[in-house]
Amino acid sequence: MKHLNKEDKLLDIGTGGGEFLLKLNHPYSNTYVTEGYKPNYELCLKKLVPLGIKVYNYVGDEHFDKINDNEFDIVINRHESYNESELRRILKPNGIYITQQVGAYNNKDLATFFDDSHIDNFPELTLNNSIERLQKENFEIIYSDEYYPILKFYDLGAIAYFCKIIEWEFNNFNVLKYIDKFLLLQDELNKNGYIKSTEHRFIIVAKKK
Repeated sequence: MKHLNKEDKLLDIGTGGGEFLLKLNHPYSNTYVTEGYKPNYELCLKKLVPLGIKVYNYVGDEHFDKINDNEFDIVINRHESYNESELRRILKPNGIYITQQVGAYNNKDLATFFDDSHIDNFPELTLNNSIERLQKENFEIIYSDEYYPILKFYDLGAIAYFCKIIEWEFNNFNVLKYIDKFLLLQDELNKNGYIKSTEHRFIIVAKKK
């Protein structure tokens, strides 16, 4: 990561189990994380704390009351919610914020296929909206990009499981409710060998002015 120096104090918001974080090989004494999901938080206590990494129990967009103003050189965030004003508070002047987010249109084509009246649950999660919110907090946007990768399914069971567990994208999903849709998908599967859905990702690198 070109923005990260060994002497920087790094915070990873919503680290999960710390899997990605540890790949950065940043000095543990300068590494801090937040995690709000209890099973992951307990995993972090067992896995990261013994290494010397500081672990905070916070959901992403909370006020980080135990973190000082101007504390970090760099804050990273993969798929966790965040509060722009709180980011500004905890970053040092010229501090860097890097985030990759799942966008509002993630799997929208598949969700709309099942439900003609589908409504996006997080319509504000777009690249432009996210940039505007950061700019209002006086961040300079250094880099941004957006990507729509294709996700392929090779059997109907995988689709049923996928839609069932991602409740925020497939509202009130039920296989029996959409059995006619699954029959159409089976025809598509027989024809093409797979069924596709379009994901939505975007990245922002911003600097605190």
